[in-house]
Amino acid sequence: MFNFIKKIFHAHPSSNAINKNNFALTNIHLHKNLDKNIALLKEVLGSSMDIIYSKIYLGEQRQLKGTIIYVNGMVNKDIINESIFKPILVYGHKEKTSDFNYDIQIFGEYFLSTGHTESSNDLVKLTNSVLYGDTLLLLDGFSDALIINTKKWDKRSISEPQTNVTIRGPREGFTETIKVNMSMLRRKIVHPNLRFEDFKIGNNTNTSVVMAYFKGIAHSNLVEEVRDRLYAIDTDEILDSGYIEELIEDHKYSLFPMVDYTERPDTLASKVLEGKVAIFVDGTPCVLTVPALFVEHFQSAEDYYARPFYSSFIRMIRFFSYTISILAPSIYITLVSFHQELIPTPLLISMAKARESVPFPSVLESLVMIVTFEILKEAGIRLPRPIGQTISIVGALVLGEAAVSAGLIGEPMVIVISITAISSFIIPTLNDSIVFLRFMFLGLSATLGAFGILIGAIIVLIHLASLKSFHTPYLYPIAPFNFNDLKDVFIRKHFKSKKNIRRYPNK
Repeated sequence: MFNFIKKIFHAHPSSNAINKNNFALTNIHLHKNLDKNIALLKEVLGSSMDIIYSKIYLGEQRQLKGTIIYVNGMVNKDIINESIFKPILVYGHKEKTSDFNYDIQIFGEYFLSTGHTESSNDLVKLTNSVLYGDTLLLLDGFSDALIINTKKWDKRSISEPQTNVTIRGPREGFTETIKVNMSMLRRKIVHPNLRFEDFKIGNNTNTSVVMAYFKGIAHSNLVEEVRDRLYAIDTDEILDSGYIEELIEDHKYSLFPMVDYTERPDTLASKVLEGKVAIFVDGTPCVLTVPALFVEHFQSAEDYYARPFYSSFIRMIRFFSYTISILAPSIYITLVSFHQELIPTPLLISMAKARESVPFPSVLESLVMIVTFEILKEAGIRLPRPIGQTISIVGALVLGEAAVSAGLIGEPMVIVISITAISSFIIPTLNDSIVFLRFMFLGLSATLGAFGILIGAIIVLIHLASLKSFHTPYLYPIAPFNFNDLKDVFIRKHFKSKKNIRRYPNK
């Protein structure tokens, strides 16, 4: 019987939180016999060295047996010692057990001095509670167990986010603890309409996932759609928000991200107040937001902390940099291979002299430089920070200078690739699409010249116009066109003219 229970448990290990896969264990409950309950829990939890079973005895004659169960390393030992063991040891032998009518909730309220307690006899709820850091109290003759909130584990302190750095504005970022992240959003939006719904996803990891939205601003259809997609997830493991992103996005094979993310509470609060839905995943500092819009990748929280004119200028720089990071190598290939007449004569002569000793065609030259840059970038990211910075800087300088001196690469190509590389760091959230689009336009320009670039641009625009994120057009408010929301896309509107609430179209 226990093997059957264990098999069912591993197939559907979710708790009493919102999860449609819980029905398999809803009818399995505890007995009044303590030994049977301990055997049942040990069969489910296994013989793990970090799960502690402490026996206790109560009553005037120490005739009432009990067991306290917790996971070592995930609980607050001070609470267990001072609020559970000490009251039971001091007062447990002075009372008659019949006074509690076999109601363990009354027993807990009478003896224990902890905060939140809850009684339950559901096997799944009890098992997941102890695995999440709660402590279980089981007594012989009681058909329920008492769940005592004793959670405590080591966590990273709140610090400045690594990916969304700003000069002016809040310096706090999300951590890997979901409760801390939820409280940080609650501090930004002090309103009762901010709602949270919890899920348990992952058959083996049983990861906590929380959906947050502002009731009255977020479209009800959007909230229901996100809820249904989270319900429908059936996977063995959820270790990061990237797992959720891939499982709920609309266009799984698109180069462009259909789900946005942020590490900043102020950015998340702004998106929630605009009508978006946030998705917290325990164990990661990145919080997902849906629906995602293409234009939001060019906006930053710091835009609204600086003056509107400067913020608008920087936003235009981002659009220009994104274009340069994709098209700069292909435009160079087009000019030197197909349309030399468009280059001024002095510049053309200078470029011809620089490439005089280069034995490779310009397209191969560009391809080698782009691949080399990606290798250096990956090495700089994966290596320890001091070594990675040295590899990136010294490696680029040494390789570039050596390649030019050896006549393998021309100086103009080094300049073009350098500008391309720097521009690609302006929009880090679109870096995946930048890399692939750069290769696509490079191939089109090498075969068809300017006509190939035009064809590629049309294909990309058609693809972007066809994308939808949770039934919201990806190019909104450009396509479909919305003049009111378009005012805050390319330039940063003044706060006096900015709407307080913006609803995204959701059909």
